[in-house]
Amino acid sequence: MKAWFGILFCAAILLLSPFARTTELADVIDSLRPSIVGIGTVRPVRGNQKPAINFRGTGFVVGNGRQVITNYHVLPEKLDRANKESLAIFVGRGKTGNAMIVRVLREDRDHDLALLEIIDGSLPAMRLGDAALIREGSDIALTGFPIGMVLGLYPVTHKGIISAITPIVIPAISSRAITAAQMKRMRNPFEVYQLDATAYPGNSGSPVYKRDTGEVIGVINSVFVKGSKETVLEKPSGISYAIPIRYVHDLLSSQ
Repeated sequence: MKAWFGILFCAAILLLSPFARTTELADVIDSLRPSIVGIGTVRPVRGNQKPAINFRGTGFVVGNGRQVITNYHVLPEKLDRANKESLAIFVGRGKTGNAMIVRVLREDRDHDLALLEIIDGSLPAMRLGDAALIREGSDIALTGFPIGMVLGLYPVTHKGIISAITPIVIPAISSRAITAAQMKRMRNPFEVYQLDATAYPGNSGSPVYKRDTGEVIGVINSVFVKGSKETVLEKPSGISYAIPIRYVHDLLSSQ
């Protein structure tokens, strides 16, 4: 009788343990939604008109709450300073979103990453996983703005798995822009996550995170497109790629 009581007691302790409980994805999304931001530019307009906004991709808040990670290719090549255009993040929900001005702190063109800083204010930061690659087959989710801000700020979540860890080379914008350093990288590509998850061009810079904890393990970088770019929304391939979080750690720690 005592033996059976001991077994039942241990089982009850295990079931009540926080390690035994799994967090619902819906709860994870609720907790991280305030950290997901749109990335783009904003330009004031004279009179009572709304500011001119140009959406370019997704980002997420890290570190001290003033730092934002996105893709390097999401950044504009240049700003129209003559018309007071500024780099900005878009926060909030629905059509009541607000713009917060940011500046570029650091860039990692080799791994297509950029670190931004919010000029005034802060937001809740996401938790970053450690630098080790997670296993193929692991459950993940990603949240971002796949079709931009057409209907307002409505972050969208897709779930999937890590389908492979594969080498990749970040391409130049055009063959004429290929440098000696890029040629060297082509001979020594780095490993990225291939995801069995749906993403779209607006997801560039979206965080990829563990489905049960919300810890960020990568950053969406590219989407495999079947056919033309115009058909990507209608016929998504379901194959996406993400830069491992180790390179975000490197960017945050670099001087």
